[in-house]
Amino acid sequence: MDTNIETERYMSSKQDLEHFDVVIVGAGLSGVDAAYRLKTRRSGKRFCILEARDAIGGTWDLFRFPGIRSDSAMHTLGFPFRPWQDEKVIADGASIRSYIQETAEYYGIDREIRFGSRVVRASWSSAEALWTLDIRSGESSGISQISCVFLYLCSGYYEYARGYMPDFPGVKSFSGRLVHPQFWPQDLDYDGRRVVVIGSGATAVTLVPAMAKTAAHVTMLQRSPSYVVSRPASDSGMGWFRRNAPEWLAKGFLRWMDVIVGSLTYSLARRLPKQAKHAIVSGVRKALGPDYDVETHFSPSYDPWDQRVCLAPDGDLFSAIRAGQVSMVTDTIETFTGTGIRLISGREILADIVVVATGLNMKLAGGMDILVDGVRAELAEKTVYKGMMLSDVPNLALAFGYINASWTLKCDLTARAVCRLLTHMERCGYASCTPRLRDSSVTKKPLLNFTSGYVRRAQAVLPHQGSKGPWRVRQNYLLDLISHRIGPIEDGALEFAAGSCDRRSGPGKGRN
Repeated sequence: MDTNIETERYMSSKQDLEHFDVVIVGAGLSGVDAAYRLKTRRSGKRFCILEARDAIGGTWDLFRFPGIRSDSAMHTLGFPFRPWQDEKVIADGASIRSYIQETAEYYGIDREIRFGSRVVRASWSSAEALWTLDIRSGESSGISQISCVFLYLCSGYYEYARGYMPDFPGVKSFSGRLVHPQFWPQDLDYDGRRVVVIGSGATAVTLVPAMAKTAAHVTMLQRSPSYVVSRPASDSGMGWFRRNAPEWLAKGFLRWMDVIVGSLTYSLARRLPKQAKHAIVSGVRKALGPDYDVETHFSPSYDPWDQRVCLAPDGDLFSAIRAGQVSMVTDTIETFTGTGIRLISGREILADIVVVATGLNMKLAGGMDILVDGVRAELAEKTVYKGMMLSDVPNLALAFGYINASWTLKCDLTARAVCRLLTHMERCGYASCTPRLRDSSVTKKPLLNFTSGYVRRAQAVLPHQGSKGPWRVRQNYLLDLISHRIGPIEDGALEFAAGSCDRRSGPGKGRN
């Protein structure tokens, strides 16, 4: 907790604070989606978006490394209310950033964003049925406050301030340039340079073929391999549908095709892991030829979707390997040297530039402190309700996407479910709703059933999921769609409280 907050806080009484029905934290994909749903389904209610950075776009504005792109099709990563128009469905980061910006401007959402506003603490008062938010604008400024009835966290799941950097032996002796993709230097010139990219996940699979276009050579150094699949970067069927099919059909067909195919593929992979592994590895062998050592470099020891499967659009990584621009090395680092990296096997890889694509640090709620009636809510002790709320934390929702499908699919479901919940509360005169885990038969399980390093490192700070609904976090869009749209709101797990008829009495009572 920021120890300076109490001394810096303005002395205004709560009655004088600027008040909102809903405050959204984060102006990325999920924040813009949430704002659209509030504008169209809760029209007339006052909301704002608080964004810690000075630009819209979230992840797609922060990451600027070469080749940055989506790893799922824009049919589903894009907003359902403003479908992606380009035939290139595996889109580059700049195009996605522009798409988010243009969507926010088109619906007037950009006018509700307050940039440079970092929420450092959110305090809930049950007596007032009200959140008070402490906001820092800039590093040297003091603390301002606003209040709201409902708090909606759309700030993603990783720490923006720093990426994960292992403590590599001898790294200080390296005379070349060491780079982390999360903070890509504008002045980095890798043309004609020898580059080593450490990592095997989505970032490495994206970076390597992009840098190989102009680098002297790129080595992808991995401790263990990942599954990599190829799919076309463009969808010619999209253009055909828009030219020949009714607009309503074209709008939904390709999106639903991606949803259904993706769900079936994931389900089959989890039910038949050996067959799924064989299919993926066979695809790589076909792309690289029978003489390539696919078993060493592209055949993981774990099952598909124990970690996220990486995407190589148009097989760009395989093309770069065949062209001799990229070498795969699967080994363990012994130490950095002045000129590169020495491996446990004794081999040394010479490098002018080393890119450490070793992953993220997870951090929910943007790192803010959350207090409920003066008691700090420890997220690691909470259980997630319907993938969107936290046990014993009133009037708070968070957007958290799927690990096996597009982020926006789940976030849009959550946004619509939040609007449905707020409408129900207004109709019934409720001031607050709080998930309560009272079912003793529900056992706690890890939030993410993933073995990726960034997930394992974060287990001590992440909330849990439960062994059964509504506490189970499903990775299934179709089941979630049914649950959120037609499932009962008053399901015994949500505790509602009535309120008085002032601005703090409920989602429908906030002043405009």
